[in-house]
Amino acid sequence: MARESQQMAVLFADISDSSYLYKALGDVPARSIVNSCLALMSGVVVRHNGRIIKTIGDEIMCAFARADDAVLAASEIQVQVDAKRPGDRHIKIHSGLHYGPVLIEGNDIFGYTVNAAAYLTAVAAPEQILTTDAIERTLAPELRSCVRPVFRVVLKGSDDESTISQVVWQKDTAAITNVSLGAQRLISGDEGSMKVTLGDKSVRLDHSNRTLTAGRGSECDLVVTEQFASRQHIRIRLLRTHFYLFDHSINGTFVTLDNGKEIQVLRGEMLLEGSGSLALGRSMNDGATDIVTFERDRRAIYRVA
Repeated sequence: MARESQQMAVLFADISDSSYLYKALGDVPARSIVNSCLALMSGVVVRHNGRIIKTIGDEIMCAFARADDAVLAASEIQVQVDAKRPGDRHIKIHSGLHYGPVLIEGNDIFGYTVNAAAYLTAVAAPEQILTTDAIERTLAPELRSCVRPVFRVVLKGSDDESTISQVVWQKDTAAITNVSLGAQRLISGDEGSMKVTLGDKSVRLDHSNRTLTAGRGSECDLVVTEQFASRQHIRIRLLRTHFYLFDHSINGTFVTLDNGKEIQVLRGEMLLEGSGSLALGRSMNDGATDIVTFERDRRAIYRVA
């Protein structure tokens, strides 16, 4: 397949906490609201000369030739969703955008610029638009005045710190938190995805596959035969840039870290960093079987070229 590279502004717009909608309303009404939001956002993108690349669950991914159009589209998405209240619900959107070279392959795009935009979407708060100095440098002066710096970060694929800015789209800015310009606000970057392995089966957790389950139940992503394991024993979930273990079992999960230290997690949660192993139901010292291992994958959490 032919590939070409172009300079583009890439925007992701994501519905915040859509899982709550499904839990509160049920699958059919919630999906109707999500579809209404996606249609509304897509219409805004087209009006601002953008191209919808794809929808991913409850978010849209799109590209623009000009950074000005991307910023205007991201801002109007916030205004329209806030004003029209799909399903008579106060739906909140969080967005990220970055400008730079993208690799075009068919109808899809790949590369560092896409990774960075997806990362910014993940760390953006509800009703927040985050962008980079690469976008700000190309904006018209009247739009540049709506952008203010909020964080510093080392983006994956770069050795230098970048300034992360917020696009202020609200007319009433009284509720927006003031930024302390003298403070060090370095946020966690994209340190790579996570690979979780049981025997000869490996599962990669990243932006497109955020959750993994393990236990004796046949519906789990990783199925163990350990007699002391529960049917739905653990869940590993990507939250922003970190991976967390949630234990739902009767006998607990025994986590062995790189340094050899073993920690029991019982009906609680634990941040998983680096690499290690998980024994479900009993310690490896007590003869646990079906050991699950986890390790950071050097590929980006959010998208891979």
